[in-house]
Amino acid sequence: MLAYLQQLRRVVLLRYLGASVIALGCDMASFLALLELNAMPGLAAALGYCVGIVVHWLVSSRKVFTDSVAAGGAARTRQKALFVVSALIGLGVTTAIVAGGTMLGLDPRLAKLVAVGASFTVTWLLRDVVVFRRDAAA
Repeated sequence: MLAYLQQLRRVVLLRYLGASVIALGCDMASFLALLELNAMPGLAAALGYCVGIVVHWLVSSRKVFTDSVAAGGAARTRQKALFVVSALIGLGVTTAIVAGGTMLGLDPRLAKLVAVGASFTVTWLLRDVVVFRRDAAA
């Protein structure tokens, strides 16, 4: 059983999913707190997502893509910039879905759930293929 769990730990997508759950917890806590403060749903979603971006970088660069994080210098700066770009794309997806869904009469929390799935898919693909590609760490 322990060997099986260690093998699962090596699966990047599962580690990414774990990092996403942690970041999503921070994102959702911020989002819900801002809604309680009567923030506009689109703004609350955007600000919550920004909190999640910071958490996701910290976890992803240390626990998920450990074999492809650039060591430092220009390569690391480039990788951070690409991570931010991927996050901004995810932010755009999230904000558009929450704001659009709310304008169509959806509850903001339901719209946020839809946005979570869409944003997860987009950012996973960008980060796995572009940001943390194996040859980018050199």
